[in-house]
Amino acid sequence: MTAERDPQTGIETTGHSWDGIKELNNPLPRWWLWVLWVTVIWAIGYWIAMPTWPTITGFTGGLLGYSQRAVVADELEAAKAVHAPLNARILATPLDRVRTDPELLSFALAGGRSAFLVNCAQCHGTGAAGGKGFPNLNDDDWLWGGTLADIEHAIRFGVRSGHAEAREGDMPAFVKDQLLSEAEAWQIVYYVLDLAVGAPKRDSPAAQLFADNCAACHGADGKGDAKLGAPNLTDAIWLFGGDRNAIYASVAQSRRGVMPGWQSRLDEATIKKLAVYIHALGGGR
Repeated sequence: MTAERDPQTGIETTGHSWDGIKELNNPLPRWWLWVLWVTVIWAIGYWIAMPTWPTITGFTGGLLGYSQRAVVADELEAAKAVHAPLNARILATPLDRVRTDPELLSFALAGGRSAFLVNCAQCHGTGAAGGKGFPNLNDDDWLWGGTLADIEHAIRFGVRSGHAEAREGDMPAFVKDQLLSEAEAWQIVYYVLDLAVGAPKRDSPAAQLFADNCAACHGADGKGDAKLGAPNLTDAIWLFGGDRNAIYASVAQSRRGVMPGWQSRLDEATIKKLAVYIHALGGGR
């Protein structure tokens, strides 16, 4: 049977028609076919030469035995070898002396930033500005002190991490533990709000409640105590919020944030580099 030809072009049709439009039987360009077959041959060669096919216990290794994991491992080992002399110097140099050596300081800041982005930014943010419940590391407000040694200790052992040397300061849950009534807790809240603006009513019943229940840790003036992890209540910096409801929640229920200790997860040089980097963010003392 002779195929129908299009009267305009003289090209045979496929016999298919849509809405009166007939499909021409135009062959694919020869160059396109060559490209197709070359890619098919290339794919077959790739399957044979490279790790490709999954198996029950793993995957085919390929004739070349190439492994991206091995390449990455080799690159990491090469980087470690390059950094080894400076890491050794970091380990041998006291923290406060690292800052006086320009080469070591530059190395520590670069390595500390890298370690911070991998391990710390999830909570403190990439810019270390923190968030609700996560301290801002750029300011000069430190629950446990902002010296290099203080920062290193916090990184190494964490806060309420379960380690014997972790920071463990706990504020009582005054209402939850029935140490105070809700009304008394609210009196303390309003006294703390007055403290924050510098106008506490020292001769009020609320002042007495604060003195009896809070001053032992936060001080009679409310300026806190870094040895106990007690925050300064007279500034405008609040870890969990500074409105009356947030403060009431702290007084009534307490806050017990947790930071992991990194001593078992990071090597000694990285911990020291992290301490130097965090201290240099702007708030270290």
